[in-house]
Amino acid sequence: MAHSSRIAMFNVGISILVLALKYAAFLLTGSVALYSDALESIVNVATSIAALVALGVSAKPADAAHPYGYAKAEYFSAVIVGVLIVVAAISIFREVYLGWLEPHAFDAAPMGLAVNAAAGVINAIWCAVLLRTGRRARSPALIADGQHLLTDVISSAGVLIGVVVAALSGWERLDLVLAGLVALNILWSGWKVLKESVGGLMDQAVPGETLTKIRQVIAAQATGALEAHDLRTRQAGRMIFVDFHLVVPGDMPVCEAHAICDRIEDALEAEVADVLVNIHVEPDEKAKQQGIPVL
Repeated sequence: MAHSSRIAMFNVGISILVLALKYAAFLLTGSVALYSDALESIVNVATSIAALVALGVSAKPADAAHPYGYAKAEYFSAVIVGVLIVVAAISIFREVYLGWLEPHAFDAAPMGLAVNAAAGVINAIWCAVLLRTGRRARSPALIADGQHLLTDVISSAGVLIGVVVAALSGWERLDLVLAGLVALNILWSGWKVLKESVGGLMDQAVPGETLTKIRQVIAAQATGALEAHDLRTRQAGRMIFVDFHLVVPGDMPVCEAHAICDRIEDALEAEVADVLVNIHVEPDEKAKQQGIPVL
């Protein structure tokens, strides 16, 4: 988590730098489309701060009040990201509406376009860092921030090209059309972030490939038991929770059943990072003849 927190701190600084560059590009050109691009960067600053706070909270160890830890705090950060994205989109739509009622010329100054392009390049590089770090650390906050930044990179490139076309063609309202398209793209990004965050808050199961790995480890390490059934998983930020029933011979000593459970837990912890395992041992009459066969 220390590496993720450092990345989150850098994220705040880079977001502020990109915001300054994009706002400077808007001042140099007067383009509503570039203004919409700068407004989205304000959201980036706010969400980067939210991600930093969430990572700090989620890193706190479990205590009496929160025995399963604080990992879900990152989902609240991701929800905030989604809400702020929607607010930014509404603000852009407002500017487009006012600009359509009272069109005004803009200046596609080369310096302004170059500054905006530089901000886009910085965002593209940093987006790759955020997504890679977030996926490795299974951090919803960093992944949400990276996904939003990816949307920002794509829309910024489209806006930059469109502003140049609008200036060359003389169709000034194309600038407003582009700003509206940016707002729609932002709304779509916000919807995806909110959808994934709600899934986490609702105790969504682990991805299929992770579940397959968990089942394989249980099957390989449960030698001495008869079967494992009622396997359940859920995710809370970087943490993965696994619980299932392990059926053993009715006359098996408690110490032997306990040893099997320890072996399974150790193997799962070695294969799946940040996993918490809970095993309920049952006698053979509880077998269901379904679930995970023991190898």
